[in-house]
Amino acid sequence: MKKLINSPGSVVDDALVGLAAAHPALAVDFERRVVSRAVCPAGPKVALVSGGGSGHEPLHIGFVGPGMLDAACPGELFTSPPPDRILAAAQAADSGAGVLFVVKNYTGDVLNFRLAAELAAEQGHRVATVLVDDDVAVRDSAAGRRGTGATVVVHKTCGALAERGAALEEVRELGERVVAASRSFAVALAAGTNPETGRPGFDLAEDEIEVGVGIHGEPGRRRERLRPANELAATVVDAVLEGNRPGPGDRPIVLVNGLGATPLIELYVVCAAVTARLAEHGVTPARTLVGSYVTSLDAAGFSLTLTAADRLMLELWDAPADTPALVRA
Repeated sequence: MKKLINSPGSVVDDALVGLAAAHPALAVDFERRVVSRAVCPAGPKVALVSGGGSGHEPLHIGFVGPGMLDAACPGELFTSPPPDRILAAAQAADSGAGVLFVVKNYTGDVLNFRLAAELAAEQGHRVATVLVDDDVAVRDSAAGRRGTGATVVVHKTCGALAERGAALEEVRELGERVVAASRSFAVALAAGTNPETGRPGFDLAEDEIEVGVGIHGEPGRRRERLRPANELAATVVDAVLEGNRPGPGDRPIVLVNGLGATPLIELYVVCAAVTARLAEHGVTPARTLVGSYVTSLDAAGFSLTLTAADRLMLELWDAPADTPALVRA
């Protein structure tokens, strides 16, 4: 294992020090591991708070700033932050209009954010939750679908609506509509290596890929031989469109996302293939975002997220934002 780290146990804390040095518009509470805006909103607005295990950067800490999140709390690698730190993030972010928790559908995240919401309510904070469960690779699971790329779309659209002064219930309702309109699917060429174990999440032969992989290295639907990007993109597009085909006139938001170790040139190759396959289905993207936004440490591969956006969602997607990982003028 070759990593640019000091020690496996200090990765998250050391990264937060670097984040603070690089982005003075962020305030970092190192003791409680809370990242928030250094300058609070001028008046009451709905605060967006998200978080989860580290290792998925720039999710979530890279999306703190005007137009997106008000605070984020990173846990240990692939481990949910504890309720007291989520509560601290809510306390730091609440300006009087309530707090919206954006939670990916993983057991630890769901339980810890639920407990934090209860604690926050006891302290007088108004809290609502949006649960992101967009990964269609999951079938017949009692826990439901995993939360992946649609988290970025929820952060961006709900963050923009909150900046407009919308009420908590209105922002929550939008988030739920975005989740319902979103589907994601991922393919891995290689698993990420956790510094704490020194081993990849799973082993693949040189010519093998994992189809339908999760962002923590969870196994996918099946293991296949590596194929050209056009064929892989067709497989992923077809999986995402299954049961969620955009209607006539719908123009979706498309996120072609790298899993951590995929070069941008390869993501653009995938984007070209995705766009061509969507055209075969009669689907024309309204907006396309390419890059690594929801990663799995140094995993190689890509995920595709499709959000069947309405006019309001597109307006909010285009609205201004100023965060380390995503900027809209």
